[in-house]
Amino acid sequence: MAKQKDDTPKRVNIVNRRASYEYSFLAKYDAGMMLQGTEIKSIRDGNVNMQDGFCTFHPDGSLWVHNLSISQYTLGTYNNHEVKRERKLLLNKKELRQLANKTQEQGVTIVPIRLFVNDRGFAKLEIALAKGKKLFDKRDDIKAKDQKREMDRAREY
Repeated sequence: MAKQKDDTPKRVNIVNRRASYEYSFLAKYDAGMMLQGTEIKSIRDGNVNMQDGFCTFHPDGSLWVHNLSISQYTLGTYNNHEVKRERKLLLNKKELRQLANKTQEQGVTIVPIRLFVNDRGFAKLEIALAKGKKLFDKRDDIKAKDQKREMDRAREY
């Protein structure tokens, strides 16, 4: 893990805030990722964009993430990785079957919501089974957040 100046390990926690605005989450899963060497180094530097990311199943039953943009490693050589390549997600067979069955429903998709590095140094992607929100749902969420913010402000004074 990358070290900060005070020798504490830098925690990598990259969140897709747009996903929580666009979707309501039905279930969450932590998945490992198959990465190349320069990809994990870029993740530890925090150079990741998950805004347009989504997951699909390949015909062999494996789950892949698309449009997950991991910037090229600045110190990488000709061995640097592609920025927006497909990456395989690692889940248990039971979890893969559950996700495959649920995504057959209309309007349900799988989106990445958080990318983090665990205690052992492995990059994990938190994915969610999600259903798209309507415009009035988004308005309700914004209203609830504003009311919560006002309540917190009132408690401070």
